[in-house]
Amino acid sequence: MTDAIVVEGARKRYGEKWALDGLDLRVGRGTVHGMLGPNGAGKTTVVRVLATLLRADEGRAEVAGYDVHRQPDEVRRRIGLLGQHAALDEELSGRQNLDMFGRLYHLGARHARVRADELLERFGLGDTGRKAVKQYSGGMRRRLDLAASLITEPDVLFLDEPTTGLDPRGRTEVWEAVRSLVDGGTTVLLTTQYLEEADQLAHRISVIDRGRVIADGTADELKSRTGGDRIDVVVRDAAQLELVARLLPGDATLDADRRLASAPVVDRMGALTGVVQALRDAGVEAEDIAVRRPTLDEVFLRLTGRADDQEDQEGREDGEDRERTKETV
Repeated sequence: MTDAIVVEGARKRYGEKWALDGLDLRVGRGTVHGMLGPNGAGKTTVVRVLATLLRADEGRAEVAGYDVHRQPDEVRRRIGLLGQHAALDEELSGRQNLDMFGRLYHLGARHARVRADELLERFGLGDTGRKAVKQYSGGMRRRLDLAASLITEPDVLFLDEPTTGLDPRGRTEVWEAVRSLVDGGTTVLLTTQYLEEADQLAHRISVIDRGRVIADGTADELKSRTGGDRIDVVVRDAAQLELVARLLPGDATLDADRRLASAPVVDRMGALTGVVQALRDAGVEAEDIAVRRPTLDEVFLRLTGRADDQEDQEGREDGEDRERTKETV
């Protein structure tokens, strides 16, 4: 499989801070590639460089086989971009919005109307096409925004935190739309702070911190780095935690506030059966017993050492906003 996106040694500085500091990235064609990272890690800067909205200070980047610096027009013909904020006219209908985008992309009046109708049907908005966007739900607006980013049938689509602010239903609607795009051959680069979203959608995930990729792999590969499966036992009486710890395989950790004992396991079903029997024999009453895999939340915290860096975020976003007004290709 050839790569739809290639980034090698990308560096971008805002003042004294490096938003990108030697970042390398490869994204296979026809896949969803997730980018995770704390606020200010460089995710949005990567997208802006790849979408030709910013120039990297160093390194090279290709999208759909074209260099983003030397061939920006060719790149723009092959990409779509869905940012964090909707780019829709609230007073116009869904069909009018898509028709307007089609004309802005020089599709011609007839082609723009046909394409608008195709996209409305594709995203389940056919019966709402004449309704003003201000009457749409959050999920409907986001699906319409996604449709607008596909008006020219791009090979590569950049989704920068596409479900921010949506309720669970709206988020699920967007997920289903993204899956249908990839089934049709579109490559998607997804930045998100919802770890469940990356787990659900991404074929591979890159974890970014301080402008570099610090880990890359499938969700299962990344989860395995935290130590594999664990068995969790929640007891009714916290005084029994020490006893439970001795009954669990491996070195157990205890959380008295949650009345939880947890230990690593290798054989999932064998460990579960053995622990249930051992607790019964010892007369320990458990409220809950479960074998679980590590979550992406745990992977994220283990790799980055923090969930958020607000000061870093604000400094870099301020720099990005200033540079965005000055630097377009």
